[in-house]
Amino acid sequence: MKDLTDEEYARLDEKWTKTTPKVGPNGSGYFSQRKDAAHTVTIDDFSANYLMIKAMDTHKTPAEIINEMVHERISAVL
Repeated sequence: MKDLTDEEYARLDEKWTKTTPKVGPNGSGYFSQRKDAAHTVTIDDFSANYLMIKAMDTHKTPAEIINEMVHERISAVL
């Protein structure tokens, strides 16, 4: 990535200094746009690696794999 010129830096500084980011359900950020994505969890490296390998193998997202696992677990109990 190239370094910013003084002029580019000044414009960028002015934009972010004078612009108040929108937060909440009408914001522009990732979590604001995806209400369901706001429910994040932290997992260990072993679980994360398993999910990524499974996702690549099945062409699904890690979230889809977790959803399937949870649904299978719930239906096994019922």
